[in-house]
Amino acid sequence: MALTKLGYKRETYEEILARTESKAKELFGQDANTSSRSALGFILRIIAWSTSLVWQDNENVYYSAYRNTAEGKQLDNLLVYAGITRNPASSAYGDVTFTGEANTLIPFGTIVSKADDTLYYTAEEKRISSNGTITIEVVARELGSVGNADIGEINKLLNPLQGVESVTNPIAIANGRERETDAEARKRADEVVSGQGYGTVSSIRTELLKNQDIRAVYVDNNPEDTTNEYGTPTRAIQCFVLGGDDTDIAQAILNKKSAGVQAYGTTIVNIEDEAEYTQKIGFTRAETVQIYAKVTLKTNISFEADGHRQVRNAMVAYVGGLDEDDTVHSGLSMGEDVVLSKLIARVYAVTGIDDVTIELSADNAVFSAANVTMSRPQIAQLSANAIEVI
Repeated sequence: MALTKLGYKRETYEEILARTESKAKELFGQDANTSSRSALGFILRIIAWSTSLVWQDNENVYYSAYRNTAEGKQLDNLLVYAGITRNPASSAYGDVTFTGEANTLIPFGTIVSKADDTLYYTAEEKRISSNGTITIEVVARELGSVGNADIGEINKLLNPLQGVESVTNPIAIANGRERETDAEARKRADEVVSGQGYGTVSSIRTELLKNQDIRAVYVDNNPEDTTNEYGTPTRAIQCFVLGGDDTDIAQAILNKKSAGVQAYGTTIVNIEDEAEYTQKIGFTRAETVQIYAKVTLKTNISFEADGHRQVRNAMVAYVGGLDEDDTVHSGLSMGEDVVLSKLIARVYAVTGIDDVTIELSADNAVFSAANVTMSRPQIAQLSANAIEVI
């Protein structure tokens, strides 16, 4: 039987072949030649192979009914039962600064690019100010992480503009994302389901994480009669949030918090409730702790030509941040320590490594082979350019 109390048990090609050979000998006699060189054996093997594919398809159908094992489109069909859909790829966006003659017009749709010809267009029309510069938001033409850029990478004008001398991005752009993977979608669905309801810490956290631009959340609940260690007043909550728009964050908190409970924070947003009364909703931006790493490798002949890149990307995927392929990884949760042994394990997963030593630092000055401890409002981030591999 395929279905047992332990689940679906697929019959393998070898098991199907043994069963068909046994049946053939039952029908044609025990001396029937069912070897791979006989005509009968050849036919039996064709039948066994074709039947094994049917068993495999049936197994895929069985597992496609469960969120933890479904993949691709089948997983998309199950996500709706958790109240979410898969996050699509999103374009990177950020500010660039044009330098040139005062009062020069930068038209809407002006195209700038990186050295690799990744294109961006200006999302607004502005004139260069009297100090010779103007900052304008640009949006990447292509979806996904290809639009992410380090400081100064966006430095080309596709078509020269009279009066414009140069363009650059003064801050890094790291909000372009690929389509949400199966693993990420499953994790988010689990969090949403566990946080259903209203007025609980998990429900507020879940509501915030439904926003694809929010990468991490910690909800501090203070039921005590004194202000706690995070500065949360008595009978209040304080949401520490990484990423996302201020208004979207405040609206999510208002949607789920209990009546009469103060939403405290260093950022205050005025939001209208269902009765059109203005509510002051507070939250606090998470403190990002930049991690630096020095990695010493002992490799063998199996170590690949791009092995150093693989090492950096594996480390970034664990901690969280921007890897060498300009992909943003969520990584560790807020307040979660950077555990050295787990980081070493990620590096060992790269082919061709015999030994590895990793030293970490939170200030790029003092490095040590030890864990980096985070407090609750802090979240560790590690970018590929902050990893030195020897």
